[in-house]
Amino acid sequence: MRALELKSVRKSYDGVVAANNLSLAIPQGCIYGLLGPNGAGKTTALRMMVGILMPDEGVVCIFGEPFERRHLKTIGYLPEERGLYRKAKINELLLYLGELKGLPHATVQRRIVELAERLSIGAALTRRVEELSKGMEQKIQLITAMINDPQLLILDEPFTGLDPLNSALLVELLLELKRAGRTILFSSHRMDRVEKLCDEICLISHGTNVLQGAVPELKERFGGHRVRLVYRGEAAFLCHHESIESRINGGNKVELRIGPDVNAQELLRTVAASATIVSYETVEPSLEEIFITAVRSHHGT
Repeated sequence: MRALELKSVRKSYDGVVAANNLSLAIPQGCIYGLLGPNGAGKTTALRMMVGILMPDEGVVCIFGEPFERRHLKTIGYLPEERGLYRKAKINELLLYLGELKGLPHATVQRRIVELAERLSIGAALTRRVEELSKGMEQKIQLITAMINDPQLLILDEPFTGLDPLNSALLVELLLELKRAGRTILFSSHRMDRVEKLCDEICLISHGTNVLQGAVPELKERFGGHRVRLVYRGEAAFLCHHESIESRINGGNKVELRIGPDVNAQELLRTVAASATIVSYETVEPSLEEIFITAVRSHHGT
C-alpha cells in the first residue's frame, strides 16, 4: 500500500502556479526525500498533503483513501515556519499541543519524556522557549510533530538549526522509525542527508516532477560511465584512446568519462601498455550532481 499519493495535483496563487500536474507515490515504510530549488513548490506540496491547502485540481490520498480530516490522527507534520509560544514553559506547551491532537493526558506525558530523552533535551523541559537556542527549538518542534506517534511523518527542512551531533541524533531516530514501519517524507537542501537517508526521492521544479525513483536506480541512470584510475608511469593512453569523452587530471589520478560502448577490460589493457595500474573503480554521481544535471536539463540550460 502507498502511504501517500499526489495524483495530478495543481495549485495556484493569484494566477501563479505553485504545483502543476504534480504526482508522486510514497511506499509505506520508507524514507522519501522531496527535493527542488527554492520556489520549486515543495512547501506547497507538503501543505496539500496535510490539508493546510486544498488542491485546485487532483487528489491527495493517505493510505489508499482520499484525504479527510480524520487522517490527521495518523500524520505528524513539521512546518517550514516555526511557531512556538516564546513565553511558554516547554513541558506545559508540549502537553497543551499533545492534548490538542486528542491524546490522553497520560499518553502525552509519556511521549514527552520518551522523545525528550531520545533527542537529549530532557533537562530543558522546565525552561521557557525564549531561553532556547535555535537547535533546541528545532528539537521541540520535532517533538510536537512526533508526539502522536504518527504512521506518516512529514517534515519540512527538519535539519534546520541542528549542529552535526544533533543532526546525527535525528538521523538515528528517523532510521529507528523506519525500522518500526513508519513512513517518513522530508524536504531538504542537504543533499548529503538525503543521499544517506532516503530510499526514494522526487525532484520538482516549477511545481512539476523532474525526476523520481529509488536512489540507487537514479545513480545508475545518471552515472555517465565514469571511472577513476590511479597509476604509476606515463599516461599516454589519455591522448591515444579515442573513446574517452572527457578527463579530469590530478597528478597520478585521473577521472574519465568514457563512451557507453567501451569495454572495461580493453581500457585496462590500453592503460597497462604505458603505465602501472594502482587502482581502478567506477564512479557514482552524487545526488547533488544528479540534482544539478536534472534541473538544468529541465530548464534547457
